[in-house]
Amino acid sequence: MMSPLRSIISLVRELPASSCRFSFPKQRTATMMASSYNAKEEDGPHSGSSTHGGTGAAKNKKPDNTAFKQQRLPAWQPILTAGTVLPAFFVIGLIFIPIGIGLYVTSNNIKEFEIDYTGLELGSPCHDCSKNFTWNSTTPCVCALNFTLEQPFESNVYMYYGLSNFYQNHRRYVKSRDDRQLNGDPTSLMSPSKECEPYRTSAETKEPIAPCGAIANSLFNDTLELYYIEPNGTTTAIPLTKKGIAWWTDKHVKFRNPVSDKENLTELFKGTAKPVNWRKPVYELDPSDPENNGFINEDFIVWMRTAALPTFRKLYRIIHKKPSTTSTLPSGRYTLKVTYNYPVHSFSGRKRMILSTISWMGGKNPFLGIAYITVGSICFFLGVILLIIHHKYDTRSNSADIPN
Repeated sequence: MMSPLRSIISLVRELPASSCRFSFPKQRTATMMASSYNAKEEDGPHSGSSTHGGTGAAKNKKPDNTAFKQQRLPAWQPILTAGTVLPAFFVIGLIFIPIGIGLYVTSNNIKEFEIDYTGLELGSPCHDCSKNFTWNSTTPCVCALNFTLEQPFESNVYMYYGLSNFYQNHRRYVKSRDDRQLNGDPTSLMSPSKECEPYRTSAETKEPIAPCGAIANSLFNDTLELYYIEPNGTTTAIPLTKKGIAWWTDKHVKFRNPVSDKENLTELFKGTAKPVNWRKPVYELDPSDPENNGFINEDFIVWMRTAALPTFRKLYRIIHKKPSTTSTLPSGRYTLKVTYNYPVHSFSGRKRMILSTISWMGGKNPFLGIAYITVGSICFFLGVILLIIHHKYDTRSNSADIPN
């Protein structure tokens, strides 16, 4: 006797194959699913699901139907043709070349004289100072260099000191200062910023250093004096003006002495220590002039404005033009007397003194004029090349033939 399960299996086997197949309209089903999906995307979540706070509501990712989000804003795209490009090249060339020539001629009219007094060479008058002087030396070293000016210097003459291989743009060096202390804040005077480490407090007395930081500690302190040798051999000192060399904003805004009932700077800076490499405290930078002493000393202010490149120059003194018709610095022989206080041998640096006049565009710098001339010449040359190519290979005719 057959079991019920076997009877069912035999019945299934006897059924025709066509009766076991089920067919679905595939294309229609896919179309309905896509249209349903698009409808959901366009309509967004149902109002009922949003009101009930349902977490399964579908988010609408379609951008808003605005001109900005659908990129339908009006746009303008220039069409570069020979009629627009060629005149542009010629106009730029005709404008830049005369400007460059003017800048270059103006720069060349500026007179400049430079003398290196590092003293690394054996025959240099400052060789002994360069070799023997260090930061720990207590006796200053004095040397004198003779030079000749071939041409007289008219109008005001500016004296600069220059340093080479001195990286004032180093990140740690630039940050090593306390601007609040330099602005005369009493709290920062006695408690400098931690950015000044390791020149924040004195290692011996544990007193706060004023001014603190590596920039102030490396203050340039050479003394430069200029003498003119008359034709009869008499030596005349050239008057050097030490005020007016700093920026007005630095002098009157960024740098200030501490304000207190005590008018004496010695009392104001009591309880502070001088920087490690300084020979005297900050209140003795210029004791003869209270308006140029302490934090508002202009030599100090000029040094605190760090340079961007390792080879730089900073304004040291100004030689004002004499009221008479004579030249500010007549041609002839001169002597530069240097009190050698700033050693540069440890970092393979060099020192120099520069005498220069200025013009409406500043000091001597031919780069700007050369750049204008170069750009103008390139544009003019490209304009000529493109004009030749346009006339040689342009085969278009003004009137087009209409084919039959």
